[in-house]
Amino acid sequence: MLLLMSRLPAIENQKRKPYLSDLSDAEWLILQPLLPKPKGFGHPVEVDLREILNAIFYVQRTGCQWGMLPHDLPPYTTVYGYFQKWQRKGIWQQIHDQIRHQLRQDLGRDEHSTVAISLTAWLRLPLILNQ
Repeated sequence: MLLLMSRLPAIENQKRKPYLSDLSDAEWLILQPLLPKPKGFGHPVEVDLREILNAIFYVQRTGCQWGMLPHDLPPYTTVYGYFQKWQRKGIWQQIHDQIRHQLRQDLGRDEHSTVAISLTAWLRLPLILNQ
């Protein structure tokens, strides 16, 4: 389940000309179940969450300002609202952790492995480098 950015993503039913930063169908299948589900009450969700992600990834990939999103993507106020809400609720970190966990599992690595250095080894590092 490796997420790779290809030149142009493989998208079956395109609604517009794709950007290099757009999610492919395979990437969308991985991310879709990780997004928050509608609560079932209140105002119904009327935006395409895939297009919200495409717009967020467009900003991330190009470095453009939110207000400079192309007109064929959702309004920047909507996109930025989702970005902020997901950041505030820790959704981005949850997505990262779940994908990392699955990838490590697929590669046969320890799912909970971390890199650590002991305090004594860290304190000896300047002595080793100066020799």
